[in-house]
Amino acid sequence: MPQWSVATTPILRIDKRNKDMNYNPKSSIAEEFIAHEEILATMEYAEANKSNRTLIEGLIERARDCKGLSHREAAVLLACDQQDLNERMFALAKEIKQRFYGNRIVMFAPLYFSNYCVNSCTYCPYHIANKTIPRRKLSQEEIAREVVALQDMGHKRLALEAGEDPLHNPLEYILESIKTIYSIKHKNGAIRRVNVNIAATTVENYRKLKDAGIGTYILFQETYHKERYEKLHPRGPKSNYAWHTEAMDRAMEGGIDDVGIGVLFGLDGYRYDFVGLMMHAEHLEAKFGVGPHTISVPRICPADDIDVTDFKDAVPDEIFHKIVAIIRIAVPYTGMIISTRESQASRERVLELGVSQISGGSNTGVGGYADGEAEEASKTAQFDVSDTRKLDEVVAWLLRLGYVPSFCTACYREGRTGDRFMSLVKTGQIANCCQPNALMTLKEYLMDYASPETLRLGLKVIAEELERVPHAKVRRIASENLVRIENGERDFRF
Repeated sequence: MPQWSVATTPILRIDKRNKDMNYNPKSSIAEEFIAHEEILATMEYAEANKSNRTLIEGLIERARDCKGLSHREAAVLLACDQQDLNERMFALAKEIKQRFYGNRIVMFAPLYFSNYCVNSCTYCPYHIANKTIPRRKLSQEEIAREVVALQDMGHKRLALEAGEDPLHNPLEYILESIKTIYSIKHKNGAIRRVNVNIAATTVENYRKLKDAGIGTYILFQETYHKERYEKLHPRGPKSNYAWHTEAMDRAMEGGIDDVGIGVLFGLDGYRYDFVGLMMHAEHLEAKFGVGPHTISVPRICPADDIDVTDFKDAVPDEIFHKIVAIIRIAVPYTGMIISTRESQASRERVLELGVSQISGGSNTGVGGYADGEAEEASKTAQFDVSDTRKLDEVVAWLLRLGYVPSFCTACYREGRTGDRFMSLVKTGQIANCCQPNALMTLKEYLMDYASPETLRLGLKVIAEELERVPHAKVRRIASENLVRIENGERDFRF
């Protein structure tokens, strides 16, 4: 295991009661690597030390080495009630985010292609008992139209979304859809990376997804509290807590290098789910030597027949922002994703605290991108979108804030995935690839899709950022490629 790993921090030195617990970060059993007793003990420890300035200051200073923190240490920071120390944490999160990811923000869009589902999840309008939501499944021809529409917006990276339904959404349908997406080349457009967010499945099926060329396999835990999980998922395949929680293990055993985890904050107490999330990251490091490629931080929000007021644990902005900051401190290498669930103002705040990937111009309905289908698709949406701006507006907004919107997929296509990607991130070497790749893909977007104002803003940012590329040879090649892009050539990468 890498020497820096958060999982190497010996929890036993903090609480010797662990010897009597079944907590084992290397175990393949969900209730052992996400041990309920360990989470409770961690929360108790954090509460007891929330005002322990000596301990908290020591953790903040140690976290500056960007080697991460254990789940128990991260829980202490989250519980901290000292305002000046909280401000130091926010400042550190910004520093770590800049060190690992600079000012690059990766852009993506979700593509919902079926809302048929056999589960009974109480927080999701796709649940099988919902008779008000229209059910729809896209044909391959409809998927092709969606892809063209997304390409015409400028997107290069998609996250595929579908309900769990073996009859309507079998794996064969998913695989065919991935093939269709990669096959569409419209004008200068191309989807270069397809990430997949579908239900937990078998090792064999994960191998098939790997062979289909997916990027990251993403699956949210929703909540790590087993009793609460089972109440929220009363029926359907997803009701099996162990099957769902152990999915990432099977995905990695099936050869998928990059996995993305997350919880839906607000389903249970945020402290419990935060600790569980950190333990899951530690488990993947401990067992596979590779932690989560991404961590997503969605919050419960309104949807078709879902009322947020039904969930007493909904997380307010102040706490949500602190969660993002502490995740960045505790798991510094991971990409962090925020969706259009969040408002523009909330997204702006978390961008500086740790988020490195955002969606733009998103539609959460089935078939919502193609012309003439958006209004009908809204009836099939999984959740209400708070940030409704077009992709070009989001890109311009990011540029004004000093970020570099990146449409880069180079690491995936160059085989820099899994442990190879993580080694580059953890050593800081990834910037030698990411910075010039971000600038070149941004230039592609500007030439092909940008409004005049976005073009102006983007060219200014590219000129400024090019001078900051540290390696002289890389800077020279990137500069030459930028000219070639302006002259009509495409798809350069380091």
